[in-house]
Amino acid sequence: MVLTQKETSLLNDLKSQEQLCIEKYQKYQADAHDPALKNLFGNILSAEQSHLKTVNEILGGTNVSTGTAPTAASQTYTGSPSMCTAEEKQADGYLCRDALAMEKHVSSVYDISIFEFSNPTLRDTLAHIQKEEQNHGQQLYGYLSVNGMYS
Repeated sequence: MVLTQKETSLLNDLKSQEQLCIEKYQKYQADAHDPALKNLFGNILSAEQSHLKTVNEILGGTNVSTGTAPTAASQTYTGSPSMCTAEEKQADGYLCRDALAMEKHVSSVYDISIFEFSNPTLRDTLAHIQKEEQNHGQQLYGYLSVNGMYS
């Protein structure tokens, strides 16, 4: 598969974004107080690692299909409110709001990139990843909402 210079540039940007997501979710998972939030960050971290793998495969010339892309099934946070102290909840809320802002940004970078690819399979693969990024945002919003941290 031959990529244009623009496609390669966009993929390198997506690669940088995914690497940043991975670093942040590793840190957030370690810093979170609520065990349910640690688990949520860990689940999203795994998905981000899968996204990075897919982007690297495309950059490496591997033919990918939507069958190898991350699953984009909609997921909602269904946990109970945190039993942490008010101070711990405040710290966890900050982590969640920052992660939600990051997911919004990454989703928008995928959105722009999708329109720049000519290969329909690559467009579908990137759209699939973007949907999963949106689902991460939905899960983070759910956690914030259940805990009265989102207004």
